[in-house]
Amino acid sequence: MKHPNIIYILADDMGFGDVRCNNEGCRIPTPNLDRLAKRGMRFTDAHSGSSVCTPSRYNILTGRYAWRSRLKRGIVWQWDGSLIEPGRKTVADFLREQGYHTSCIGKWHLGWDWPTLDGRHPNETLLFGEMNQPAREAFCSQIDFTKPIPGGPIDRGFDYYFGVDVPNFPPYAWFENDRLTAQPTEMKPPEMYGRLGPAVPGWSLERMLPGFASRSVELIESRVAGGQPFFLYLALTAPHSPICPNEQFRGKSGIGAYGDFVCEVDWVVGQIMSALERTGLDGNTLLIFASDNGPETRTPDDEGAYERIRNTGHFSMGHLRGIKRDTWEGGHRVPMIAAWPGVIPHGSCCGQTVCLGDLFATCAEIIGAEQPANAAEDSVSMLPLLRGQVDRPTRRHLVHRSANGKFAIRMGHWIFSDAPTGSDNVEPDWFKQMRGYTDHDCPGELFDLNADPSERYNLYREHPEIVKQMSATLERIKSGCDANAVDDLPEWALSE
Repeated sequence: MKHPNIIYILADDMGFGDVRCNNEGCRIPTPNLDRLAKRGMRFTDAHSGSSVCTPSRYNILTGRYAWRSRLKRGIVWQWDGSLIEPGRKTVADFLREQGYHTSCIGKWHLGWDWPTLDGRHPNETLLFGEMNQPAREAFCSQIDFTKPIPGGPIDRGFDYYFGVDVPNFPPYAWFENDRLTAQPTEMKPPEMYGRLGPAVPGWSLERMLPGFASRSVELIESRVAGGQPFFLYLALTAPHSPICPNEQFRGKSGIGAYGDFVCEVDWVVGQIMSALERTGLDGNTLLIFASDNGPETRTPDDEGAYERIRNTGHFSMGHLRGIKRDTWEGGHRVPMIAAWPGVIPHGSCCGQTVCLGDLFATCAEIIGAEQPANAAEDSVSMLPLLRGQVDRPTRRHLVHRSANGKFAIRMGHWIFSDAPTGSDNVEPDWFKQMRGYTDHDCPGELFDLNADPSERYNLYREHPEIVKQMSATLERIKSGCDANAVDDLPEWALSE
């Protein structure tokens, strides 16, 4: 069988409940994502590798939990070096070795080894992963934007790259391969959303999504004649702030700019689907859509997930508890849809636990290649699930990580958190009252997601034996044990 093309579309800060096929009460129209679900499989228990951006992306590309790297909490900030270690094999490296053409389009946010005027690496001055915005804003004058920028996609397995680093980080400019396409000779206008820093004259936030879509369509069309399989990692900048839907989408959702921006994300998915259909490549393409984490709290240009409920009745997290940064389910359980004609049953649904970092092991099994040694140690193939064998789990466990460094572990239908609360945010009192959430004085949390998917009832004290076993398993994994080296699920994790 000819190796399939693989397209991975990653939304940014889009909640489980922001897709209509996941949420009957969704106020946002998502016709293309709904159509993709009808053509393939909807995953109802899919999780990002973290509840915040950078570590989720590291997990997707490397098949490894980011907390095993030097990033122990938070994200990579502007001018930080590359998080993916030199020599660390990515799924792009692996697929390229198997004959694939590999492309990355969109948001990177995994660090670059920025060239400087004095030749010193930025992290000799700036502490890696620490915000310290005044120091970072001052340091931008030391970056030499005329030179190639190492440590990015081109040095991490991709044949081609076009995109931006982070939509609200400087430089406000297009990257192509390892260079900027134009010099950022001005400072960002104060009225434009984002961190202070250099920008290309006339930079427009609204151009990003159409730019990613058009480049992706061009790439798909360019691959028709060659016959070489391709891997496209399309990492969108939406609906993450800055919330900047283009004019054709304004007012389309009826619930404000955030909903309109989700509509534009849905449009991008439609553009990719149409390009595949038009070129005849859809029959041999695995197309996956997912989000990097749950929905955002309030930002300078958006009311945030909680206030959106009060103002519009739309629950971006759906029935789940928590949002971006949390170890509660809403922080990392994300929308995920996959279509692959002839392999994935149409209109199917999978309730098994999967992780976005399972991409690496899945690709290896798809193409019948051995997974490289010392790579993707936390990745587990979900190919049996894609083939419709959804009655058996592929994962024994899954580790969750909050933005501030809290751990939680999922085993079967149980989730255990080793912290007194799964929240890294402030959960509003009115929301807790609405959902029936009450405070507790336990040192950790244990929820039965079968009986309590909204995580209302902490069973930490009722099941000390489960807490003990899950805590021990978590410590074994944290100590270096890989995803495939832990015993099969115990009976209590499998029972209804």
